Amino acid sequence: MKKLFITAASLAALGFASHAAAIEVDSDKAARGQATYQAACFACHGTGAAGAPVLGNQEAWAPRLAQGMDVLIQHSIEGMPGTAMVAKGGRADLSDEAVIEATHYMVQGSM
Repeated sequence: MKKLFITAASLAALGFASHAAAIEVDSDKAARGQATYQAACFACHGTGAAGAPVLGNQEAWAPRLAQGMDVLIQHSIEGMPGTAMVAKGGRADLSDEAVIEATHYMVQGSM
C-alpha cells in the first residue's frame, strides 16, 4: 500500500494555515475507488455541477483538504448540510467502504 501525503505546510503555502491538517491518501483504496467515482461521483465532481469541486482542481480542493481526511470522509458518507452534497452523493446503495475509496480517489487526483 502506497500512501501519499499533503502536509500542513503545503496547505499553508496555499493560504490555509489556520485550518491545515495533513492528508494521507491510501493509494490502494484510491485505485479501488475509481469505479465508484465514475459511476456515482463524476456527475458532479467531474463537471462542477451544484458547485462541487472538480476532480483535479487543486485550488477548489485546497480548503476541503485543509479539513483533513476524516472530515472529507464524513461529508462523503453523511452529506454536507446546507450544500448540494447529499449522503453518499445520493447513492444509498453504496457501502461506506465504497464511498471511502472514492473519496481517496478524488483526493489523490486533486492534490
